[in-house]
Amino acid sequence: TLFRSPPGAALDLPSRARSSEHLEAMQSDSYVISVNGNGLCPTVLDVHVNINGSNPLMEKMKPKKPRWAVRASEASKRTFNPIRALVDSMKLEPNPNKPMIALSIGDPTVFGNLPTDDKVILAMKNAIDSGKYNGYAPAVGHHASRAAVAKYYSCPEAPLEAKDVILTSGCSQAIELCLEVLANPGQNILIPRPGFSLYKTLALSMGVEVKMYNLLPEKSWEIDLKHLESLVDDKTACIIVNNPSNPCGSVYSRAHLKKIIGAAAKNCVPILADEIYGDMGFGDTRFEAMAPLSTTVPILSCGGLAKRWLVPGWRMGWILIHDRKDIFGNEIRDGLVSLSQRILGPCTIVQGALEHIIHRTPQEFYQNTISFLKSNADLCYTELSTVPGLRPVRPEGAMYLMVGIKMECFPEFESDVPFTERLISEQSVFCLPATCFEYPNYFRIVVTVPEEMMLQACSRIREFCQKHYQGQEALLDLECDK
Repeated sequence: TLFRSPPGAALDLPSRARSSEHLEAMQSDSYVISVNGNGLCPTVLDVHVNINGSNPLMEKMKPKKPRWAVRASEASKRTFNPIRALVDSMKLEPNPNKPMIALSIGDPTVFGNLPTDDKVILAMKNAIDSGKYNGYAPAVGHHASRAAVAKYYSCPEAPLEAKDVILTSGCSQAIELCLEVLANPGQNILIPRPGFSLYKTLALSMGVEVKMYNLLPEKSWEIDLKHLESLVDDKTACIIVNNPSNPCGSVYSRAHLKKIIGAAAKNCVPILADEIYGDMGFGDTRFEAMAPLSTTVPILSCGGLAKRWLVPGWRMGWILIHDRKDIFGNEIRDGLVSLSQRILGPCTIVQGALEHIIHRTPQEFYQNTISFLKSNADLCYTELSTVPGLRPVRPEGAMYLMVGIKMECFPEFESDVPFTERLISEQSVFCLPATCFEYPNYFRIVVTVPEEMMLQACSRIREFCQKHYQGQEALLDLECDK
C-alpha cells in the first residue's frame, strides 16, 4: 500500500520489487511504503528515495566499469623446477683468485672437448642443401625418419615399425607427452628418488601427484622394489624408470630390470622408460633396454640424439611404443598423435638428417665417447674415495657421479646446500647439491669436463674437505665443550 508523505519523510522499503508504473508515479515525491501494515506506522527503515535524482543504492547496482585483471594460469603457478629454484637461491660467489670449474651442467658440449662426429654434421649439411626439409612435417614426424628410428631399435623380442615411433622436440617433450597421455589430474605417478627433477616439474604442472620410490646407494642405486610396490594404488598411472640414471650414473642389470617389470605386471601399471642415456654404459653392467625384457607390461620408451650423439641443442627425441599385448590399444596411440599436433613436431632439418645420423655414425665415435666418460668417472671416483668425509658411489654409465657427504664430519654445515655454497666461494668448484634431486647430503658431479679440469677440481675438493673436516676426536671435544 502506498501513502504519499511529505517531502523528507521516511520510507519503509518493501521486500518485493515495485512495478515500473508505481516508480513512475512516485517521481521525486517521498512515500511511506507498508507491506503488512495499514500505513499508520510511518517508518521501518529511514530511507529516502528520489527517482529522478542520484541514489547511492542505485549507483552501487550499476554495472562496474571493466578493469584489467590478467592473471597467470593455475598450471603456470603449479609449475616448479627444483634445480632452478634452489640454484637461484644459492650464494654463487666464486673465489676471484681461482677460475670457476662447473661440474654442475649436464650439457656435454659446454667445454668443447666432446664434439659430435663429422658424419653427423655432414648429414645436417646435406639435409639443408637438399632443400627438401624447409616446410612442415607431419606432427608425429616424417615417415622415413620414424622408420629409420624403428629400424635402429627394433629387435625380435620387441619389434618396431614406423607407426610405433613418434618424433618429439627432445627427450623432455617425449616424457611430457607420455605423462599427458597416461595421467589425468588427481592421479599419481611413481618416480625415483634421487631422480631427474623434470618428472616432478611436469607432473605438478598437470595436476598429477608425485610419489617417490627410493633408490639404494649401497646397491649401486637399485630400486627398493618393496617400497615401490607400497606406493601403488588405484590412481597410479605409470612408473618412471630412468636407466642409465641421471643423477646416479647407475646401470641396472637384466635381473633387476626383470624384477621391476614383474612389479609393474603384478600391479597392472605401465612403465615410462627414460632411456636417453641408453647404450652409454661403461662399467661391468651392460645396458639393456626394458622393452625386450617385457612380455606383458606396455612400455613407452623415451630417447633422443642429445646425449649419445652429443647434440642436445638440436632437440630431437622420440617415443617408442611397445605394446605387444595391445593393452594400450588405439586410445593411447591416438592420444599421443593428438598431443603431438600442438606444436607440429620437431625440427624438420634434423628429421631430414636423422636416417644418416643414426645409421652412419661410425662405431668408433661411440667408443671414444664412452672411453672418455669411463676414464673421467674412474679418475673422479678414485680421487674422491680417499677424501676424508666423502663417500662417492662408483658410476656405471651416463655422465654423472653421486658423492655422499658425512655431515657429522662437517658440523659447521647443516646440509649439502651450504656445503656446496662454501665450496664455490672458497674453491670456485660448482657441484649440484643433491637436494635438487630430493636426496640431501649428497652432491652430483658431471664427468664430461676435460681431464685436467677434473683433476684440478678433485684437488680443490680435497683441500676444501681437509680444511673443514672434523674427525671423531674433534667431535668428542665439541661434545665436551657443550
